[in-house]
Amino acid sequence: MSGFSIDWLNLREAADRRARDAGLLNRAKHWLESAVAAGSEAAVVDLGAGTGATLRAFSTPADTMRLSSTWRLVDHDAELLAEAIHRHGDANRLETFAQDLTDIIALPLTGAHLVTASALFDLVSAEFLDTFAHELWRQCWQQPVGLYSALNYDGTTRWTPTHALDDAVLDAFNRDQRRDKGFGPALGPDAGQYLERLFTKLGFSVFSANSPWALKGDDQLLIQTLIDGIGGAVAQDPSLDAASLEEWIQFRRAHALTGSCIVGHLDLLALPEVAAW
Repeated sequence: MSGFSIDWLNLREAADRRARDAGLLNRAKHWLESAVAAGSEAAVVDLGAGTGATLRAFSTPADTMRLSSTWRLVDHDAELLAEAIHRHGDANRLETFAQDLTDIIALPLTGAHLVTASALFDLVSAEFLDTFAHELWRQCWQQPVGLYSALNYDGTTRWTPTHALDDAVLDAFNRDQRRDKGFGPALGPDAGQYLERLFTKLGFSVFSANSPWALKGDDQLLIQTLIDGIGGAVAQDPSLDAASLEEWIQFRRAHALTGSCIVGHLDLLALPEVAAW
């Protein structure tokens, strides 16, 4: 699986926080609160947890859920998990699992009430999601468990001001998003819709909402990093010549402070029909 640095995760966290759909996040919190109200100690498994951004999204100053839930943070990068412990170890009940996310059977799902993942499932393959979804369905026979999957890239990016190469760069970037990221050929922009169809077919109640990044001048550093990342991802695409791409990069960087960028994402919450198990 491709790695992500602490600096990159820190840089994007504020944009991610703004983008998350508040309605779905609150519905996911309510699902956990219902488990606590029923006398259970809520357990959350956060896949690709990084430094704990999803935990932070669930925890507000007035939120008591962190006092009555255990978070199992799962990531292949032990350094990121150590950072999560550094930030949250004294305030939350945390368990960390530094392991390969592709080994679905080994994931610590037993007894979980909710599985979360942010900006993860657009990196994985259809085969991975099929196996993962059926494992979650199987877990529901022991205890109902839901899925909260946020910030799945949907293949759309809109810039202002516009540039003649925007569409060609976006097409090339979306092709790159479908290459193997360590989980097989990635679903990329198709991940959100694939998740909706998959969990609906398995009998879950599925709720979804758009969660776009809305980036402006205050996000200049993130925008510049995004531009450079896109440029690097599409540099070898045969549909783009190097000179034109470099001109696009310089144009975009020149407008990072005064322009804007909308990057589309989809949030999804899949909850089991309790009476069905």
